[in-house]
Amino acid sequence: SFFGDSPHSATMTSIARAPTTASPSARATRRRARRAATTPSASANEERTTSTFELERVVEPLIAETKTLNEGIAKFYDESSRVWEDVWGSEGGDGTHMHHGYYRRGEPVNHAKAQVDMIEESLRWAGVREVKRVLDVGCGIGGSSRHMVRKYGCEAEGVTLSPVQAARANALAKEEGVENMAKYRVADALNMPFEDGSFDFVWSMESGEHMPDKKKFVDELARVCAPGGRILIVTWCHRTLEPGQSALEPAERVLLDRICDAYYLPAWCSIADYKALAEDAGLVDIETEDWSEEVKPFWKGVIKTALTLKGVIGLLKSGAATLRGALVMPLMQTGLATGTIKFNLITMRKPPL
Repeated sequence: SFFGDSPHSATMTSIARAPTTASPSARATRRRARRAATTPSASANEERTTSTFELERVVEPLIAETKTLNEGIAKFYDESSRVWEDVWGSEGGDGTHMHHGYYRRGEPVNHAKAQVDMIEESLRWAGVREVKRVLDVGCGIGGSSRHMVRKYGCEAEGVTLSPVQAARANALAKEEGVENMAKYRVADALNMPFEDGSFDFVWSMESGEHMPDKKKFVDELARVCAPGGRILIVTWCHRTLEPGQSALEPAERVLLDRICDAYYLPAWCSIADYKALAEDAGLVDIETEDWSEEVKPFWKGVIKTALTLKGVIGLLKSGAATLRGALVMPLMQTGLATGTIKFNLITMRKPPL
């Protein structure tokens, strides 16, 4: 995922929703709520993070409605993946990796290196030293899992909702000479076509955001993980609520709603929610981490790339949905800067038999 329609509370009911996209009337209701959240009585922070004029709405009438969330996600990545690979890949990033970079403090910004470092640092943090068979859940065009094939000599399977992504991932595997080791297919991450206990390592790099039922997502990762195997989820979350809070602040919900609409995301959850779900699934040795500071330079680079002539042309050619996604990129910066959005990791093991 490099880039919805729901309230954003930390209750468990908020992270298990039906996979549907917003209707025009639902979007209108949310816009009224957003205007209410930006009245003169709103705090200074709320005024900074919301706006009564939402630029991305200008292109919304040009975007074809989809019947389900999964259809919207597939269509979004069918249309946007190539421009990401071509434009980001030619402007300093690594277009085969559709995720944030890991930026070490004090080092010069190198986006392509940072994206590879994100994979390496995630594996190191989770204590992954050997892999026989990895599942790349929400694989994009397969950059992470092909990296692991080269690193560990393992076999890899990847699933994505996008036929364009699956085809491109398989083509890149062939180009790199690993087509017998890395294979990609179209499948729903909440109902994967694999036997129980098929993989000793289950990897999800920025795909959990798209899962409408976070409990089913974690349960499915646990199902396909072999006894004694490891699961690693790297994902966007909203902040963990403070004691006494029952929901995010109105301006925070407005911010996340706008991002959800643009990137086809259902309800967000916190890393505390993920930890509770992992415990409920019977997983053990659960560890979490926050790399929100380490990813902050990423969006500045992506926005700069989008504003180049090649970036603008690519966005216009890709269609209105991709353009809408580009228009809300500054909101990701805002969310990370204010602490509403967190870049989190959670790793856990499936108990051995």
